Amino acid sequence: MNVVRRALAAAFVGCLISQILGCASSSLVAKWEDPTFQAPPLGKMLVIAVRKDAAKRRIWEDAFSGELSKHGVAATSSYRLFPDTPPDTNQVLASVQGNGFDGILVILRLPTETDTNYVKGYMTTDRDVRYGDYTNPYYTSLHRPYWQRYSTYYHDIEHPGYIDSQSVDIRSIDVTATGNGGRLIWNATSRTPKPGSVLEVQRGIARLVISELAKKRIISSRK
Repeated sequence: MNVVRRALAAAFVGCLISQILGCASSSLVAKWEDPTFQAPPLGKMLVIAVRKDAAKRRIWEDAFSGELSKHGVAATSSYRLFPDTPPDTNQVLASVQGNGFDGILVILRLPTETDTNYVKGYMTTDRDVRYGDYTNPYYTSLHRPYWQRYSTYYHDIEHPGYIDSQSVDIRSIDVTATGNGGRLIWNATSRTPKPGSVLEVQRGIARLVISELAKKRIISSRK
């Protein structure tokens, strides 16, 4: 009984801390890379977050640009060149030619999904004390031993299972090499259940993505 309670308490505290810190657990799924890409690691990149919300767009772009810079990549957030709205195709092409970007990283938000999971029920055992009927002379008699005036008993408590649903934020991240006419060389989808602190989520996804790019030698692996 105590073990179960301690486990539940630990789980609760862990969830609470996660919510306070905003550390939603993001993951990368459906990762793809172009196996024929043999060019040197990308060293100068334009980062574009396709968001209408200007503030969120800037935070997303800066999160990725900051992480790329840790690997020696000269990364530019697109809002510094196009402050009003994300650039269109022609603007991107002109920016690539004018600034010499050898790579473009694009973050695109996809429709939110809902994950549904069944949480299995469980049983716990609780202890209680049952006292006798003190209106009954049998229990109030001073000649009866004290331990005969109450009894300890145990009973099972059933905690039924339930359906847990949570929203999941989905994003697609593309990396394009601008050489040879421009081609997609890497793509992944990020999934973030129950996002907490928006800023921490963005930084977390950026770390996951840039770590993968370094591992695949798409950018420099030095940090």
